[in-house]
Amino acid sequence: MSAESSAPKEIVHTNEDFFKKIGDAVETVDKTKDIDDDDEPQVVDRIESLCMNCHEDGETKLFLTRIPFFKEVILMSFYCPHCHFRNNEIQSAGMIQERGVKFVFHVNNKEDMNRQIVKSDSCTCRFEELDLEVPAQRGQLTTVEGLLRTVHDDLALAQESRKEVDPEGYEQVEKFLAKLIQYVNGEKFPMTITVDDPSGNSWVEPSPEDARGKWVRSQYLRSKDQNEFLALAAPGEGEDDQAQQDPVDVDIVPDEVYTFPATCPSCVQHCETHMKTVDIPHFKDVIIMATNCDHCGYKSNEVKTGGAVPTKGRRITLKVQDEEDLARDILKSETCALTCPELNLDLTPGTLGGRFTTVEGLLSQVHDELHARVFAEMDGDSIEPERKQRWLKFFEGLKEAKEGKKKFTLILEDPMASSYLQNLYAPDPDPEMVIEDYERTHEQEEDLGLLDMKTEGYEEQEAIDQAERDAKAKRLADIEMEESKKKAEELMEKNAQ
Repeated sequence: MSAESSAPKEIVHTNEDFFKKIGDAVETVDKTKDIDDDDEPQVVDRIESLCMNCHEDGETKLFLTRIPFFKEVILMSFYCPHCHFRNNEIQSAGMIQERGVKFVFHVNNKEDMNRQIVKSDSCTCRFEELDLEVPAQRGQLTTVEGLLRTVHDDLALAQESRKEVDPEGYEQVEKFLAKLIQYVNGEKFPMTITVDDPSGNSWVEPSPEDARGKWVRSQYLRSKDQNEFLALAAPGEGEDDQAQQDPVDVDIVPDEVYTFPATCPSCVQHCETHMKTVDIPHFKDVIIMATNCDHCGYKSNEVKTGGAVPTKGRRITLKVQDEEDLARDILKSETCALTCPELNLDLTPGTLGGRFTTVEGLLSQVHDELHARVFAEMDGDSIEPERKQRWLKFFEGLKEAKEGKKKFTLILEDPMASSYLQNLYAPDPDPEMVIEDYERTHEQEEDLGLLDMKTEGYEEQEAIDQAERDAKAKRLADIEMEESKKKAEELMEKNAQ
């Protein structure tokens, strides 16, 4: 026997060994419950912990798992046998994401109340109709109904003591609890829940049947205060450097790459952003921006359109017939919605951000984004078979479309008319494409901030406002002078006496 064969084999545990799906974890327990091997990964870890209620020793159980639609998390359950205090929490086992995330979900029926919600300890949830905000406290794995029920139980718990100490507050809380229980029991709809997490580690379960605007996910760059809250930057860090970066007027030359300093949204270190203007034939100039961080490897690409605000929105409809149509260039701005009725695909404005690619490339990005974020963890028993089949059918149709095996209709609807789809017959009309301008709705104008813009007569109004400010300042100065004069006379009279 050789020395190599007699040496003990090193056992390497992968990420999947520790973060198991719940169904796989149960199977692991069944297979290994009679095996006493220190090399076997533990499914549930038990740790002796101090009870913060009675200061005796309790026990914390840790379970590492993967959640469908999400990622690896740590479930924690504490129990004290002395005072019977219990506490359950969830913590993300992954890193803080490059951007913050915000979900807006409209609850219209009882089935929507069962949608799963992953709420990290930095996440804020708000129920708009109730004017109720759940602050960033502890992580939770729950549902819409479960989150509302937790709030109801927490408020009702202190009602008895509140009745004695603050009767008026007790009556107000009772009225709110009566209204809240209607939503908890699914007796009152609709309801809108907003989930905002600067760490990007929260999630609201989607469904392939969701209509446009029912489930909306958007990402954003964190502010300096949010980075400090997440301990990504010390208070005041970067302020001196930012103050030294004075804006400079520069004439933008086409086809030239410009580089300027920026801050990485992932690691908050200094990085560089490259910018270049590109002239799209029969459209307009667009700006392509690319950020690359040498510290953490973060990369991002964005497309920005400029120019004056158009008076109307634009809708572009293309009948995709073959591979030649899939190779068309497409510019999808941040304000553009994309719809493919045959594919059951409906992207709200802001999804995927601004992209300049091809029709095939855009479909591939949609497929990869949804598959990675929504479908990657659907192999366990935590998803209903019927819902899983709907997702499989959706992704199969999307795959056939981007491979040119399925004809479909592509609709771009942009209220800012900043999106573009290549015309293969330019400058002549394209027989497969219809372009139509439409009047923006009041809601679209409000969302775009156009109702607050004043483009005519603002100089006259500014002059009127300035005259009012000057008159008010003069009145205050006159009042101060009269008061000073009065005090001086009183002081002289007092000295004379």
